[in-house]
Amino acid sequence: MKFTKDHEWIKVEGDVATIGITEYAAEALGELVYVELPKVGNKYNVHDAFAVVESSKSASDVYIPVTGEVVAVNDSLTSQPELINNSTYANGWIAKVKMSNNADLSDAMDEAAYKEFLKNS
Repeated sequence: MKFTKDHEWIKVEGDVATIGITEYAAEALGELVYVELPKVGNKYNVHDAFAVVESSKSASDVYIPVTGEVVAVNDSLTSQPELINNSTYANGWIAKVKMSNNADLSDAMDEAAYKEFLKNS
């Protein structure tokens, strides 16, 4: 699993990246009440806003860490946005994206580097 400075996580299998927000981001937002999912088939460039997560405290854009096409979304989040808080890295994923450029991941951090990044932020 890889992590971004914008607090997204990425799990890559072949050329498909599963993307969500990190536990740190979920805790900072508080209990989520709404998730605006991208549409399957939509294409995005790296760092485009592709989803929105909303809590009682605030709303936040989720930035896509890779260039590609959305091939699946986690429809469970429509009725259970709290899955992002309660099952961040398992059932709290937002979308699966067929990547068009693996080099987009060159800035992504492993878990140790991400923890260090959080410590120094």
